[in-house]
Amino acid sequence: ERSLKVLDGAVAVFDGVAGVEPQSETVWRQADKYDVPRMCFVNKMDRTGADFYRCVDMMKSRLGATPLVIQLPLGAESDFLGLIDLLEMKQLRWKDESLGAEFVIEDINEALLEDAKKWREQMIEIAVEQDDTAMEAYLDGQEPDIDTLKKCIRKGTLSSSFVPVLCGSAFKNKGVQPMLDAVIDFLPSPEDLPPVKGINPADDSEMNRDLNDEAPFAALAFKIMNDPFVGSLTFCRVYSGVVEAGTTVFNTVKDNKERIGRMLLMHANHREDVKEARSGDIIAIAGLKNVTTGDTLCESSKSIILERMEFPDPVIEVAVEPKTKADQEKMGVALGRLAAEDPSFRVTSDHDSGQTIIKGMGELHLDILVDRMKREFKVEANVGAPQVAYRETITTEADIDYTHKKQSGGAGQFARVKMVIKPGEPGCGLDFENTVVGGNIPKEYIPGVEKGIDAAMTFGVVAGFPVTDVKVVLYDGAFHDVDSSVMAFELAGRAGFREGLQKAGPKLLEPVMRVEVVTPEDFVGDVIGDLNSRRGQVQGMEPQGINTLVKAMVPLATMFGYVNNLRSLTQGRASYSMFFEKYEQCPEMIAEEVKKKMA
Repeated sequence: ERSLKVLDGAVAVFDGVAGVEPQSETVWRQADKYDVPRMCFVNKMDRTGADFYRCVDMMKSRLGATPLVIQLPLGAESDFLGLIDLLEMKQLRWKDESLGAEFVIEDINEALLEDAKKWREQMIEIAVEQDDTAMEAYLDGQEPDIDTLKKCIRKGTLSSSFVPVLCGSAFKNKGVQPMLDAVIDFLPSPEDLPPVKGINPADDSEMNRDLNDEAPFAALAFKIMNDPFVGSLTFCRVYSGVVEAGTTVFNTVKDNKERIGRMLLMHANHREDVKEARSGDIIAIAGLKNVTTGDTLCESSKSIILERMEFPDPVIEVAVEPKTKADQEKMGVALGRLAAEDPSFRVTSDHDSGQTIIKGMGELHLDILVDRMKREFKVEANVGAPQVAYRETITTEADIDYTHKKQSGGAGQFARVKMVIKPGEPGCGLDFENTVVGGNIPKEYIPGVEKGIDAAMTFGVVAGFPVTDVKVVLYDGAFHDVDSSVMAFELAGRAGFREGLQKAGPKLLEPVMRVEVVTPEDFVGDVIGDLNSRRGQVQGMEPQGINTLVKAMVPLATMFGYVNNLRSLTQGRASYSMFFEKYEQCPEMIAEEVKKKMA
């Protein structure tokens, strides 16, 4: 999805035998989300069972797209010879002996001419809607010339009014050359796009940056990959300006400078060193020290943030441990690199058990990362059962007067704090306010109180989960000239706050996810019924072409294993996305179950 964001255009490749598959639907909808103009290439036309026309029909029925057929297959399966070009009204036949490198342009076979004329007429009718002059001329009986037709097709493709459809066999190199020509003819160049929107880091106001070489340099880091030969590679899309190897750029998100060392143009498994990159280029930069996904690199004097990244706190965690001692060190390196690639993935250590805990945004998220650890870093690990990241909060107000006193000869400890603990604004974490007047607690001791409260919030009184959304007002207290210290007030703040939690109606909070399911209409009832059975609240439904979008709020604790359940309910044709929305109070019965489990 992050890669789709930096693309100007895309070619959607479909299997000529299978047609539009469920995963194709998912990626298509992601491309819709980012308004990526695209073309379709029906591949594998040489395979047994390939059916170009069925595939075109599935684009309409499953994707809700408007296919504009600009090529027809010449033969099919083992007799697939080439294609019919409906723009030029010629047939292209590939020579088998040249392995697809050469093709012959011929007049269309008489037997196929009528069918080709019918499809060309459909193509022209759809294309000329993009140009009023061409439309009027066509209605008067005048066919548009090839240049006009290409302009109309390009305009419709860029506006996503329709998608040009081509065909071929990539394996046998048939149809590949015309497809690459169509990319140039119909998909956008970087200059066709409007200025990119960004944020001015100085005042957070919105700003635009023109997409050309003359504008100041700005690039977005959209992917980080570890290469066994080069090390860390940061993939960047250059939106504006020019950057040269050896120059220093500014990271506006991290507020630090980075030196551009080796720059590479990536061509699948082949890479090419380049000395400079210009507007519209996608490059990989080796050896950047402190860049993560979503960071902006630009000129320090003309800074811009291309994408303000907001990474929510993880909502699920699992314990991982290496299977052997040899895996121990490798696992640490692997987790560190994976965390650098994905800012929503966190790695911590449990102080009590010494276990390594990995945290992420969902079950599938962590499954993929553990699988990558095994595949890419050759680390074998045992993985625990997933745990929901519950939180605790309070529901009423409590007034606390707590004295910390310790005197056993020599220097003692004394600190008294009076504070009110009450529910805070959702998402505020800890809101600490000091209203002490008259020097009852010296100013230098106040940070100690806040530090103690902050430490106490890591372990709640309901089931030991972190505390959130609490407002604390420190309004009075007392100190001793000799025995008081920052440490004494820290201990008083910690113990007083824990006492206050007990009195302020502590409750357990659970993460609630915003779930969006895109499903064919036939399965809507089953999907809604299943979400309701998971304590979900359906928020609404929207038509999406031939599909229906079901929106719901569902507790994360009930969503484990959902992907397999959804597949079986919808024959693999539905897709879903899940985002953290908020923390919400747990039903009492669920809270009791969690308490027993944690006990």
